[in-house]
Amino acid sequence: MALLYTDTHAHLSLLDKRKLDSHALLEGLFKSGFGTIIDVSLESGDLDTRIAAFSRYPAVRFASGLWPHEQVIRDRRRLVSALEGEINAAPRGMVCALGEFGLDHYSRGEGEEKKDPAGERELMEMQLALAQKLKLPVIIHSREAPRETAEILAAYPAVRGVIHCFSYGPEEAGAFLDLGYYISFAGNLTYKNAETIRGSCAMVPPDRLLLETDCPFLAPVPCRGKPAHPGMVEEVYKLAAELRHTDVHALAEQIAENTRALFCLPAKEV
Repeated sequence: MALLYTDTHAHLSLLDKRKLDSHALLEGLFKSGFGTIIDVSLESGDLDTRIAAFSRYPAVRFASGLWPHEQVIRDRRRLVSALEGEINAAPRGMVCALGEFGLDHYSRGEGEEKKDPAGERELMEMQLALAQKLKLPVIIHSREAPRETAEILAAYPAVRGVIHCFSYGPEEAGAFLDLGYYISFAGNLTYKNAETIRGSCAMVPPDRLLLETDCPFLAPVPCRGKPAHPGMVEEVYKLAAELRHTDVHALAEQIAENTRALFCLPAKEV
C-alpha cells in the first residue's frame, strides 16, 4: 500500500470476533506504509485491555466512550465516573479522544428495549462535560437525531470533535460545521442508496474532512457483506477523491493533517 492512509475510527478489538486475525492484518498494513488508526470503544472497562493488545503498533491511538445502550443509560453516573478513571490511568499520550458516544434514535421494531430519552441526553451531556474537563476531543455518534445532537453540542462550545460515520445530508453537515465539528465518512459512502451522504462529502471543507472504516462494520463496496478492516478504507478514499474532484494522494495527505489537528498527534505519528 503506497499511500499513507489514515483510519480515524476502527473497532480493532472486534476484528477477531469476526474471524479476522487483527495482528496479522495490522502488521501487514503498517509494513506497507499505512498511517494512523484510531481504535474506538463503545463501553467502559476495556481500555487497558485494548492498550495492552494494540499499543505495540506506534501508529495506533485510542478513544473510549459510552454508547447509549439502555443498560448504560440506566447506570450512566457510575459508568461515566469509571470511564474517567480509566482514561486518567492510561499511559500518557495513548488516549486521544473521548468516544464514541451520542444519540441513536434508530428504531429496530417490535421487541426493542425502550430507551429513556432524557437519560440518553444526559449520558451524552455528561461525556461532553468530561471531555471538556480532560481537554479531549470527542467522537460523536448521531443516528436519526441531527437536530437534537447539534443542540446538545452547541451547549459545549469549548469541546471540539467529529461527527463520525456521517449519515445526513448537506444541510445537516453545514449545521455541524458551523459548530466547529469535523465530518467523517465511512464505508456507507459507497452504498447505492447513499446519494445524500455523497452530497455531504462533496461539500465539506478540506480541513474538516475525515475518513474511516468503522470496522468491522459497514464494509465498503466492493467488499460489502464481509467484515470490514482498516485496509478497506482505501475504497472510501477513492470514492471521496472522485466526489471532491481531487487526487487520492492529495486527499490522503489532507486527512493525515486533519487527524493530527483534531486529535493533537505529533506529525511523525500520522
